[in-house]
Amino acid sequence: MSDYQTPFGFTSSAPAPKPPRNPRVSTFVVAGITALFMFLGALSGGLGGALMFLGISIALTGLYVILTGRRSWAWLPAKRKAGAFAIAASLALFTAGAVALPRVAGADLEAASSESTAKVRPAGASLTATAKASPSSAPTSSAQESGEPLDPEKPYALAAGVTAAAPNQQPAYATNAIDLLATLAIKGRAPKTGYDRARFGQAWADVDRNGCDTRNDILKRDLTDIAYTNSVACKVKSGTLTDPYTGTTISFVRGSATSSAVQIDHVVALSDAWQKGAQQLTPEQRMAFANDPLNLQATDGPTNIKKGDGDAATWLPPNKGFRCEYVARQISVKATYRLWVTQAEHDAMARVLGDCSGQLAPTNQQAPVVAEPAPAANAPAPAPVAPSPVAPARAGVYYANCTAARAAGAAPLYAGQPGYRSALDRDSDGIACE
Repeated sequence: MSDYQTPFGFTSSAPAPKPPRNPRVSTFVVAGITALFMFLGALSGGLGGALMFLGISIALTGLYVILTGRRSWAWLPAKRKAGAFAIAASLALFTAGAVALPRVAGADLEAASSESTAKVRPAGASLTATAKASPSSAPTSSAQESGEPLDPEKPYALAAGVTAAAPNQQPAYATNAIDLLATLAIKGRAPKTGYDRARFGQAWADVDRNGCDTRNDILKRDLTDIAYTNSVACKVKSGTLTDPYTGTTISFVRGSATSSAVQIDHVVALSDAWQKGAQQLTPEQRMAFANDPLNLQATDGPTNIKKGDGDAATWLPPNKGFRCEYVARQISVKATYRLWVTQAEHDAMARVLGDCSGQLAPTNQQAPVVAEPAPAANAPAPAPVAPSPVAPARAGVYYANCTAARAAGAAPLYAGQPGYRSALDRDSDGIACE
């Protein structure tokens, strides 16, 4: 080694030159990284995902050759034409991968989620569950979270002898919402630990055993100009929704790309209920909660997604004219299912109802029937009352106009009274000079 002068005046031996880079090592390293990404792509999207990642890798290699003019790790010649060829090949691989990606069936997308907090799924994962959970079965990780019926043609029906019912009756007829709010317990929000959509049973089950799933039942209730997919009045094909949440009119057309325009909202969201008392309900009561028409409303899809699992303290319908009824429905639902409210939620509800103090709590209870008292035994029947005869107008009484009638203190004049005549009764209602 030769000595050389350092910046500080000292001499030292020159550093040894670096050994030449082994191109094979670089090739193996980059190839290994590419293989890893292809493996991850295969996990998330099968063969399609692997081809797409391979296409991306080749495209980057070709771009490297074009920009630097150097030979790539894949021993691609250091020529621009070779780089362009690599990019073209990558586009073909990327397209083939996209075509090979698993497709989500259109039936899986027909019904939109009632809560936008469902877990994010990897590409190609099915939105439907692989098994139906009974009301009493423990939830599993494969349980449906998105809220779509597994098969609208054959909705899940409760087993024989199983009843899905609320723990309480709905509020009494003509109950004031603000008074009912005062009966709800005020507590803090419990942890969300253990929450799963399957805790509330099979999504859109046929709890009333009418042969039609709950989602289609609500579409039939809330839409107008309805057309069905077949002669059976169950599966809604199209209709028109006058959305109370937004005050807009929405056309509903069933289809993989259109059904989500109208979603079914849980007025009291499932996860919100889970954190405010639903954990103490039985599986059958939670299934009743998730399918109760009182707690369901067809609405605009994007608006429902924005709501998520918010309560009255964090979200209210954009249509201010519907907020009183919306909050009253939440109160009715929470009273029926023994759920509590947080202090912030209670205060928000009270503020809304302050502008409509006469708002009644929605209910399915009917007005009480008041029985008429029975007639006393052996009581004589009341004698018929003869109509009073109308006395004929006396001659000699005449008023030239209403001013004269008022001056005489006779106004108003009724048909049959002295001085009444049709010329003074301009609206011909039998009363002159009112």
